[in-house]
Amino acid sequence: MKVANASKTNQNALLRKNERFGFLKRDWQLYLLVAIPLAFVIVFKYFPMAGLVIAFKDYKIARGFWGSEWVGFQIFQDIFAKPDFAKAIRNTLLLNILDLIFSFTMPIILALMLNEVKSVKFKRVNQTLLYLPHFLSWVIIGAIAYQLLSEGGGVVNNLIELMGGNRVPFLQEDTNWLISYLAIGVWQSMGWGTIIYLAAISGINPEMYEAATVDGAGRWRKVWNITIPSIRATIVTLLIMSLGKVMEGSFERIWSLQNKATTEFTTTIPVLVYRWGIESGNFSRATAVGLFQSVIGIILVITADRIAKKLGEDGIL
Repeated sequence: MKVANASKTNQNALLRKNERFGFLKRDWQLYLLVAIPLAFVIVFKYFPMAGLVIAFKDYKIARGFWGSEWVGFQIFQDIFAKPDFAKAIRNTLLLNILDLIFSFTMPIILALMLNEVKSVKFKRVNQTLLYLPHFLSWVIIGAIAYQLLSEGGGVVNNLIELMGGNRVPFLQEDTNWLISYLAIGVWQSMGWGTIIYLAAISGINPEMYEAATVDGAGRWRKVWNITIPSIRATIVTLLIMSLGKVMEGSFERIWSLQNKATTEFTTTIPVLVYRWGIESGNFSRATAVGLFQSVIGIILVITADRIAKKLGEDGIL
């Protein structure tokens, strides 16, 4: 009797083990596909984190990561005392907050407008034209911007002069550069962001619109009471992710549009990391700035997620 019970227990344990790991045998092809990008993330995203230790060391290439002298938070004290660092924080926050206001809201407005277009052919052509800028590198976009907006021989200024107006320094004066920077950013990103919102809109139950029509609701009433509330979760999720990048910004975008005539807003944290790390060879200082930026980004994401949950949204964490 004891032998039979023991055998039965072993069989049950074996069955539980097979049930526990049976999904690996059943879907091994899918897990193999997942393993490739997962290995990429681990090798190129997590392993390099060991290099963050140089933010707390007087790093010398000849001595290596572990041979360099440990200085603790001295590097952070040095960068916090630099005037360029305060200017970089101000410019990074200014550019990214303005970018968040315009570049984040424009795809939502554009998606709502395209959703109301009834002509399928017109909608497809416009979507294609709007998506294309996303696939252009900022080097190309910067070259196009200077060909169009430069004060000396830009196409736009040539047209303004032909119509009797005065040439406008779109990219050669700080305030105009800031406006041009934001406008170019909206143009480059709004088409790609629209894809996400159109996908969310396509998942809305058509019966809701039919019921609203029966109740006498007009087009804008449907948008306000059905479309926007239905995509609110998507908007909140993307907003939380965007808030995490408020302290980052795009190095390529700044670098492609900057020039010697406009220096007021072009010193940002990514640019400062490049100048201190690549140009000056001060890797400890550049790493400390990058680490500070990442920590602030994590704090912003967690804070935004907590606020979203308190307001009744799902959040992302």
